[in-house]
Order: sequence, then C-alpha cells, then structure tokens
Amino acid sequence: MKIVFMGTPAFAVPSLKMLVEEGYDVVAVITQPDRPQGRKKTLMPTPVKEAALSLGLPVLQPERLRRPEAVAELAAFEPDLIVTAAYGQILPKSVLDLPKNGCVNVHGSLLPKYRGGAPIQRCIINGESVTGVTLMYMAEGLDTGDMISRVEVRIEDEDTAGDLFEKLSLAGRDLLKTEMPRLAKGRVEAAKQNDSEATYAPNLSRDDERIDWNAGSREIYNRIRGLVPFSGAFTLWNGETFKVWAAAKPSAGISAAVKTPGTVLAVNERGVEVSTGDGSLLLTSVQPAGKKAMSAGDFSRGAAMSPGTVLG
Repeated sequence: MKIVFMGTPAFAVPSLKMLVEEGYDVVAVITQPDRPQGRKKTLMPTPVKEAALSLGLPVLQPERLRRPEAVAELAAFEPDLIVTAAYGQILPKSVLDLPKNGCVNVHGSLLPKYRGGAPIQRCIINGESVTGVTLMYMAEGLDTGDMISRVEVRIEDEDTAGDLFEKLSLAGRDLLKTEMPRLAKGRVEAAKQNDSEATYAPNLSRDDERIDWNAGSREIYNRIRGLVPFSGAFTLWNGETFKVWAAAKPSAGISAAVKTPGTVLAVNERGVEVSTGDGSLLLTSVQPAGKKAMSAGDFSRGAAMSPGTVLG
C-alpha cells in the first residue's frame, strides 16, 4: 500500500516517523514551502521536511495544492492512502478522490468541537480542561469528515500551547498507529459528526494576542499560556508592544479589582502585578519592545515602569 503523508509543523513529525518505523510504504511527503524566519528572514524548512529528508523520503512543497500541476504531481505517486496532520491547506476534491482507501487526518481536538486551524491554542484560551485527538476521514468541508476514532487528553492548569502540542502530537501518533492495520486493508466504519455540536477554532489574529485587562485574571492567564511559545500575548506600554510570556496562576479566591484594569500595582523581584477585571495578575516573564524575553524579576531591576502605570 502506497502512502502519501502531508504535514507541516512539529505536531506531525511523530506520526510520519511512526509510519516509516512500522514499515509502511511512504512514497512521498507533502509539506508547506520554506518560509523566511527570524530577523534575517532566512528561508527555513518545515519540521516535517527536515524529518522527511532525514528519512530519505521525497518531498514536495506546492504553494497551492489545488493547482492542476500540483495535483498531477501528487497523482503520479498513485497513493492508496493519504495521511495528513496539520498540513495547513484544505485538500481539494481532486486530491480527496485520488486514494482508494481515502484521506485520513490526525486532528488536534475532540471533533466536532474546535474545527479549524488553531484548536490547540483556542482550547487553552477558552479554559478547557480536556481535549484530545480525532482520527477522521477528510471531506470537502472544514474538518467535517466522519470520525474513525478519538482519544482524550487532559489539559493541566500550567500547560502552555507548546506543552499541549507535544502531548497531542504523541497521542495522535499512537492513535494512528493503532488504527493503521485496519486502514491499510481499506475503508473502515466511521461515525458521522453531529454538526449541531460543532464549534470553530479559526487561526489566531493580532487581536487574539492582545490582553484585555478588563477580563478576569483567570481568563487573561489562559490567554497568555495559550499563545506560548508562538506569538505570545501582548499589551501596550508607552505606546509600544510589551509582550507577556508567563504569569503566575491566579489564586482561587480572586478579590474585586481595586484599580482601573491594566494599572501596574507593583514591580519587584516577584514580577509585575497588574490590576484585572476581578483582581490582579502577576506577570513573571515579559519582553519590552526591542529587547529579549526576560524574567519579570530581571525586568524590575532596570525598568522605568512604576506602580500607577496603565498598560493598554
């Protein structure tokens, strides 16, 4: 059975490696094009491309998979099964119809909840305590295909999006490994999703990254950890971006806010304490504009920020 694997970030790498280690015939890997990264805008390969090349697999990087020439190049491999994991593009019908055994996707949520491109970040931002991975057949809609199998994964209070990406990446690998013997024989029975229960997790925007200090301490805490280690959350200090990379978990008994939300209450070795909509939040890792991320304690020793400053 010929398998084409599609994926882009580190989330997909364990699933790809598992397929090769288990002896499945991965004939090609499709991933997103190299993108410029860092201050020098150096072109960098995707984690999946790096893994595929280390495994000696051919790699294709079409800018748009739906273009006829990209579909034709993929069709030349004559795949019996396509496996995707966080590929980053919607597969057109011309691709979905190629493999006789179908196209299956390792999706980082318990469908039909959190359909879309940012399920892992948004479930943390929304304060969920449980998420998981769904192995599903792909359809033309956005994560609407029939579900083959699911596994639950607990979200701990201190988990960041990065922590959860790793947990779900390994859970997805194990789920795919369990189901592959059946998938290799042909299409398997799968359950339809209840569309009335569907929720969506669109890709994050700049607005999603900005802290609203009028929100509760717990809500802000969840937003901060849901954006780590990727974009990070931010607020404004003196009109410039002031990033927040970590905060102390709010205590259970939050007192009512006594200052205008966003007011700096203290700047010391413990961190930067800021008033919120229902109390305060202690920031423990920050990044002023033009500088590297640092502990809030280090920041306090040379900061021009003082109590009474209002962040926005």
